[in-house]
Amino acid sequence: MKQALKFLGGTVIITIAALIYLAKPDPLPQTVIPPHQTDVKNGQVMYNAGGCISCHKPEKGNLPSGGSPLKTPIGTFYPPNITPDKSTGIGSWSDLDFINAMQRGISPAGRHYFPAFPYTSYSRMKITDLLDLKAYLMTLKPVVASSRQFDKNYLRPALGLWKQLALADNSSRSSKQQNRGAYLVNGPGHCNECHTRRNIFMITDTGKPLAGAPHIDGKGKVPSLRNLKARKRFSDAKDLNNALRFGEILGYDNFSSGGMGDVQTNMSRLPNKDTMAIAEYLMSLK
Repeated sequence: MKQALKFLGGTVIITIAALIYLAKPDPLPQTVIPPHQTDVKNGQVMYNAGGCISCHKPEKGNLPSGGSPLKTPIGTFYPPNITPDKSTGIGSWSDLDFINAMQRGISPAGRHYFPAFPYTSYSRMKITDLLDLKAYLMTLKPVVASSRQFDKNYLRPALGLWKQLALADNSSRSSKQQNRGAYLVNGPGHCNECHTRRNIFMITDTGKPLAGAPHIDGKGKVPSLRNLKARKRFSDAKDLNNALRFGEILGYDNFSSGGMGDVQTNMSRLPNKDTMAIAEYLMSLK
């Protein structure tokens, strides 16, 4: 009996130690940063593809200095200031700080970010694109605006275990054009965060990507982005491209509901070749 209790006790201790180890932040090393001449113009494309301003825009002003509260099943989050202010924004972040935030969901202080910040999608992005994005953000006017903190920090340690399951690899498609579209949709565009169902662990269901999901605020549903032609949503990629570029201005009804108005506005700022790549990719999904 004593031997059994000792074995059980040892097993519990080992299990707890393993869980603590797995829950620790796992940042990327400096060696992941490649030699790279940053391209601010490409960084602006990534900024618009990601719709950064939609979440981080305050009630007054057009700079991403902190956005409206985001209600989720576990509480309300407050999008922070991502202007280059050194005290309240990201002005003091190194390139590696930025990469670890975007691809590992880890703050410069070494704490896990909650996935209301969609780093599970940004983990699919090229590091060079992320460096360009940071370079673009650094061209913006710094704004002093402190961020309001999430009030359930006791949940934060569990995120390390959650990340072991949730962080995804990059995806690919058959043609070059669709590769670009898939990249923009699944990486910077983070469309899966809203358009894909989540399992009991709040991880997106990779078996049914972009097939629709309940709205994150619990009200209504986010529609499927699959079978768009068969469902008579759009006739072809050109039709969808026009919708992405012009929305309801050209009579594409209901293109501003559920937050899509902001998405379409951001998409309209992308080069036509990129919105066309997105359209071709989405129209290929069955």
